[in-house]
Amino acid sequence: MIAFDKQDASQPRQPGRLSSALLSGCTKHLITPHSPPVTEFDLRREDCVKGMSRLPSEHVDLVVTSPPYNLGIRYGTFSDRQDRRSYLRWCREWAAQVRRVMKPGGSFFLNIGAAPSNPMLPHEIAIELRDVFVLQNTIHWIKSITIEDQETNLRSHGHFKPINSKRFLNDCHEYIFHFTIDGKIDINRLALGVPYQDKSNISRWSYARGRDLRCRGNTWFIPYETIQRRAKERPHPATFPVQLAEWCIKLHGISRVQKMLDPFLGIGNSAIAAQRCGVKKFIGFEIDESYLAEARRRIG
Repeated sequence: MIAFDKQDASQPRQPGRLSSALLSGCTKHLITPHSPPVTEFDLRREDCVKGMSRLPSEHVDLVVTSPPYNLGIRYGTFSDRQDRRSYLRWCREWAAQVRRVMKPGGSFFLNIGAAPSNPMLPHEIAIELRDVFVLQNTIHWIKSITIEDQETNLRSHGHFKPINSKRFLNDCHEYIFHFTIDGKIDINRLALGVPYQDKSNISRWSYARGRDLRCRGNTWFIPYETIQRRAKERPHPATFPVQLAEWCIKLHGISRVQKMLDPFLGIGNSAIAAQRCGVKKFIGFEIDESYLAEARRRIG
């Protein structure tokens, strides 16, 4: 995903100072009096296509990743500029390996963003993969939003990268494509559930079963937190928040994720999410030595 100079939820915090946002989901699971499961990490400095080719077929339950977008982002090692056709062929190549190593009941969450000058890129990738996977859900990751309340007060939340243009709007969202092998994989919709705004719906809708909890839907507001020193706090030009990967794990179902894979590890936010959620084994590939070293440092 496209990076901003903001802090993600992965930064170390003292247990007594955790924010309320972090006391949800997987993080709550880890601060119980019981010892959390210990995640086994297999992090490799290796091209992901070659690395995945050495994994057994039907090996992982969940894949969460965000590849380079071919938008000219300055990575340490990878060249993020290819001609369009070559880039899409490469996407199909690594996606085919993801398809091979993923179990039939698995989920593949692919975070993809765009640029105002290249708005069709996420859709072109989804179309390129349509013979490899079934697109089961399209999720909109909202990074910044302004809401008008009932008193007509405007409140802005989150962060975005301003665009100086007379033609384009500020880009405040990215896509998360949820791919599966057959499009028929059950998910834990209420793992990310939210209360009903109109409480009468609890009794009105039979599927509520008397609970004040509904499906969040396919818009996920996951803002960055502010960072002070980018080089130290997030030394990578493009990374999604840890919470995004946590939500993907929860949506697929924490108890169903024994092995998780990220082919484009970066500095390890997906690995930290796996650690917080108690995933038994995590596999990650990264070609940049400095990014891989940072990922290993962050998981301890």
